[in-house]
Amino acid sequence: MIIKHLEKSPRIDESAYIAPNAAVCGEVKIGKNTKIMFGAAIIAEGGCIEIGDDCIVLENAVLRSTINHSLKISNNVLVGPNAHLVGCTVEDNVFIATGASIFHGAKLCKGSEVRINGVVHIKTILPENKTVPIGWVAVGNPLEILPPDRHNEIWAIQKPLNFPKFVYGVDRKPDGQTIMPEITKMMVKALKAHEKDELV
Repeated sequence: MIIKHLEKSPRIDESAYIAPNAAVCGEVKIGKNTKIMFGAAIIAEGGCIEIGDDCIVLENAVLRSTINHSLKISNNVLVGPNAHLVGCTVEDNVFIATGASIFHGAKLCKGSEVRINGVVHIKTILPENKTVPIGWVAVGNPLEILPPDRHNEIWAIQKPLNFPKFVYGVDRKPDGQTIMPEITKMMVKALKAHEKDELV
C-alpha cells in the first residue's frame, strides 16, 4: 500500500519493488533497485524517510520517522526481518540483522553491523566497520557495547541520555511516577492524523 499522509506522498524510483502487502506512508523517498519485502512498514510521521539505492528491507521490518527524528538509509544496506529502525542515520554498506533495534538519533557508520537482536540506543554512534554482537547492546557516545545481562552498566549510560525527553519531549518525574498518560495522550493526538490518510 502506498499512502499519502499529511499531504505528502511517497516517491519511489520506478526500478524499486514494493511487495503488495508492504506499507509505505508519507514523506518517503525510495531509491533505485531497492526492494521492500512482504509485511514491511515504512511510516513517515512528520519527519521524512530516505532509503538509498540497492537496499533490501526484508519481511516485517518497521522503519519510522517522527516529527523530530527523520530516518536516512544510504546505499547497499540490508535490513533484516523484524528489525526496527526509528529516527536514525544508516550509512553505506551496513548490515542490520533479524530483530535488531536502532533508536532515535543513532548513527550506524559505513560498513558496520548489528547482528541478530542487537540494540543500538538513542544518540549512539557505531563507528565504521564496528559490530554489535548477537543480542548485545550498543549505548552512548563514546560507545560502549555490552551484553544484556549487564543492565546496570547499560542503564548508567542510558539514563542521562533521557529517552522520554529526547523522543517524546516529556521529562521523567523525580518521584518515579509514571509519565505514560502524558506520552499516550500526546501520541493519540498525533496518530489521529492517520485518519485522513489516502491510498495513492
